[in-house]
Amino acid sequence: MHNHPVQVSIDTGIVEGFVRDGVRRWRSIPYARPPVGPLRFRAPQPAEPWSGVRHCHGFANCAPQERIYTMLGPGRFQRASEDCLTLNVVAPDELAQDPLPVMVFIHGGGYILGSSATPIYDGAALARRGCVYVSVNYRLGALGCLDLSSLSTSEVTVDSNLFLRDLVLALRWVRRNVAAFGGDPDNVTIFGESAGAHIVSTLLAVPEAEGLFARAIAESPAAGMVRGPEVAAEFANRFAALLGVRTADAAHTLLRVSPAELLAAQDRLITEGAQEMLGAFPIGPVFGDDLLPLDPVEAMRRGSAHRVPLIVGSNAEEGRLFTRFLKMLPTNEAMVEAVLANARPGVRDRIVAAYPDYPDRAACIRLGGDFAFNAAVWEIAEAHGMHAPTYVYRYDFAPRVLRWSGLGATHATELFAVFDVYRTGGLGFLLTAGADRRAALRVSGHVQRRWGAFSRDGIPGDDWPAYTEADRAVMVFNRNTRVEFDPAPERRMAWEGFTLTG
Repeated sequence: MHNHPVQVSIDTGIVEGFVRDGVRRWRSIPYARPPVGPLRFRAPQPAEPWSGVRHCHGFANCAPQERIYTMLGPGRFQRASEDCLTLNVVAPDELAQDPLPVMVFIHGGGYILGSSATPIYDGAALARRGCVYVSVNYRLGALGCLDLSSLSTSEVTVDSNLFLRDLVLALRWVRRNVAAFGGDPDNVTIFGESAGAHIVSTLLAVPEAEGLFARAIAESPAAGMVRGPEVAAEFANRFAALLGVRTADAAHTLLRVSPAELLAAQDRLITEGAQEMLGAFPIGPVFGDDLLPLDPVEAMRRGSAHRVPLIVGSNAEEGRLFTRFLKMLPTNEAMVEAVLANARPGVRDRIVAAYPDYPDRAACIRLGGDFAFNAAVWEIAEAHGMHAPTYVYRYDFAPRVLRWSGLGATHATELFAVFDVYRTGGLGFLLTAGADRRAALRVSGHVQRRWGAFSRDGIPGDDWPAYTEADRAVMVFNRNTRVEFDPAPERRMAWEGFTLTG
């Protein structure tokens, strides 16, 4: 039920949202011109002003992706279009005396799927706790996260790292406009999950993002998602071949073909890459351009990344989700051996030795989860922690329904706590019963309090020590939340310096 409309004036015009359930909401405010026609494959341009009132009551388009991923509810799908560069704002109905901290959420989805309109990312629970919540769309897959800039010609320019440029522009929009919604432009926390967490950690190394956020939270960042320009160019050439054109003619073709044709070629590129173990997922950030000069972890190590406080962590059983859905992780012996076959001599044995029951199924799943997510958490924590306050967590909580299903505290389950799904959503009621419900609400409150405190002043609680090389403190969220010190040293050390290409 929509209550009364609410209008705010921003730098491009008046936007009208609505008040419901104690929060004010605006949906699909454009932060950039639609990247269509000649603007396809170009850096985003700021949104153009409009006259009159723009109605921002409903979600518009998500980025082009396979339709199955755009489900908003039973039988309800979001429309996909290249005209997708919008963001949503949720703010408390009661205006605070002082500007509120701002939390900007970047959704995940492996750089190929996802939308800020997904119901779990609603954000009202966070806003009610005292922040202005912003969620952002960015270009995905072949239209935004596959670097095709090496295909540029004298007539057609293809820009690099389009999705990162989208998000920098969105953060500039927040800086200019969030005060109108009650937010503090000098107190912005960016946070994201999975590919969204990988983007958060990448933005730490984007010079143009300096000053656009004061802190960062990366929930289960993925490993192996960054590539250098040579690998990117190889993937671009393969992509042109999959479109059936010569490299020299590819740029014109990119502007002409339909999103569906680009998606089909993208899927084949991913499949080929997985079969041939090319050493990197084809889609995601590329370092070595004007926007991202260095590999993000290398920038952190050197101290040239933004030295803002960071929370980074993962879930206890990351790999289990990928035994059922999106089967892209090595979670069985054959896949593990294929991944480790390219490692330097001795590295395979060192890694396998850290999983005493290998090749038992559970050991393979744990190894796959570490390969894809925990290795990135350990690497980021060690590198960023040398130069800025860094806090590490592990999310262990799983209600019985998730444990019985064999998923446990798998990838993305911390989102139920962060977004208060156990309290507010029908899904939350399905997942919990009896004593589980009390525990779920307690863990959720715990996580939200920490994220809220961190977004206010950069410290997630006096009892959560920063991660240092001396003690490697990890906050473990569970029925009995506690701090552990270097909880898995053998596994952590086994992955040190591991790369797929050598």
